[in-house]
Amino acid sequence: MTLTAQNPASRVQILPRETGSLAAGIPPAQPGTLFVMGPEGGMRVAPDAGFEVVFGRCEPDVHVCVGGSDTHVSRRHGRIVREQSRWVLYNSGRLAIRMSGAPLLLGGHRTELPVSYTALFIVAPRQEHLMEVRIAAGPGEGQGRYEDPTHDPDLFELDEVERLVLACLGQRYLRREPWPQPLTWEQAADELRRLRPRERWNAKRAARVVEKVRKQLSPAVDGILERDVPPPLGNTINHNLITALLLGTALTVDDLELLDGPSR
Repeated sequence: MTLTAQNPASRVQILPRETGSLAAGIPPAQPGTLFVMGPEGGMRVAPDAGFEVVFGRCEPDVHVCVGGSDTHVSRRHGRIVREQSRWVLYNSGRLAIRMSGAPLLLGGHRTELPVSYTALFIVAPRQEHLMEVRIAAGPGEGQGRYEDPTHDPDLFELDEVERLVLACLGQRYLRREPWPQPLTWEQAADELRRLRPRERWNAKRAARVVEKVRKQLSPAVDGILERDVPPPLGNTINHNLITALLLGTALTVDDLELLDGPSR
């Protein structure tokens, strides 16, 4: 599938991977403009472009590569098409696609995408592959890049210390490593001591910060308290917490910059 970097009317453009997370915001755009971002880059498509975005693992045959090294993901796993006044997601692969707050989108199913930020996960047997979608809402969006928040601040806003600790704990997810798991408390404490050597971090202090966040989110998020998960617990509650924060855009790949502290 061949695509030039920009068509003559500037209605379809390639987004390089350096664009960053769409959860942080988008540049000024016509209402209804579609932004799609995978690990290797993405697309920007105007609502009147008459262009469908194809995604999947086979990079030469798709516009947005997702799960490129995972043969469980279909070569052309799905597409996003403008129909009347809405963007519609079609799952043409075998694996389900997970969206926050919605039923699984199974192969052969379709769903309308909301005019907002949406994190989509292709659910493979050993890993979930993230693809971000964002649709420009109106003239106010993008006035001054990255100023329009997309998450509910009452539910997902983290303070500086919470963000740092959770970025440490969930860095394998942010780095999109295969089969990510949270760091252990000792590993997280080691990382925090490297980043802030004067603050005397230890495993118990890191755990207290995360426990506070879990309690705050527990009325709205299932499976993040010990009482909600049958033993053995393992990393389950921290995995569920990190996943919820990623879906709610409280943590994004941009938070990896917090870990660029003093070298060991």
